[in-house]
Amino acid sequence: MNYLVAVTLLWAFSFSLIGVYLAGQVDAYFSVLTRIVLASLVFLPFLTWRGLRPGFILRLMALGGTQLGLMYLFYYHSFLLLSVPEVLIFTIFTPLYVTALYDLMERRFNPRFLWGALLAVAGAAVIRFDGLTESYLLGFLVVQGANLCFALGQVGYKVMMEREAAAPAQHQVFGWFYLGALMVALPAWWLLGEPRYPSTGLQWGILLWLGVGASGLGYFMWNKGATRVSSGVLAIMNNALIPAGLVVNLLLWNKETDLTRLLLGGAVMALSLRVCRPANRAPY
Repeated sequence: MNYLVAVTLLWAFSFSLIGVYLAGQVDAYFSVLTRIVLASLVFLPFLTWRGLRPGFILRLMALGGTQLGLMYLFYYHSFLLLSVPEVLIFTIFTPLYVTALYDLMERRFNPRFLWGALLAVAGAAVIRFDGLTESYLLGFLVVQGANLCFALGQVGYKVMMEREAAAPAQHQVFGWFYLGALMVALPAWWLLGEPRYPSTGLQWGILLWLGVGASGLGYFMWNKGATRVSSGVLAIMNNALIPAGLVVNLLLWNKETDLTRLLLGGAVMALSLRVCRPANRAPY
């Protein structure tokens, strides 16, 4: 749980940095590629293949290509179709995908986790719903593609590690995750990228931080944390970034935030966590 909370705070700051200093100024595909390359370099010194089955390595690379590579492609493209509030609204469905995918992979159904995920969606909707434009169907589908990729990656990693009889030290194999993402990001940048690169030292510094911190340490800690909590708690934490990101924006950039809705939605999300939290005392 501590891993997920720490990454939530980390990503809350990262979202603001992207919105203020990079969005619309630096090519999105170049930003994604840079982040993944830097994240790969962080874990390259620890990378091992000895004692690992080829199938394990390929599955880990596939999960990285899905959760980080494909997710980013869907996510960044969604901003070309939707307003920022709409993108945030449509990301609230991720908890439902997490619970559904985990139950599907484990061939079981946990209604308590489903109710917790629905409460998390309701709480996030209270915080972020600002109305919709008329043409949003395609954008909605693109964001759901990003949500599904992110959910599939973290749930797949959780299930794979739980089923591994002799699971290796995660920091020694997680580099394969980033190399899988690189297999998606590199051709995407080559085919779709534009020559808009960072023009200031601040922008380069933010990209460095996002690559090493938000992507490198962030995804490792998030996926490792996913292996230590129930699927219900994991689902709810996927929406915790929304109130955390709003608080960061409010404190650092004084963006207008409806505090009543923030508190009310946060209370609903806290209730959803309470619904799922007791499962941590049982094996999963």
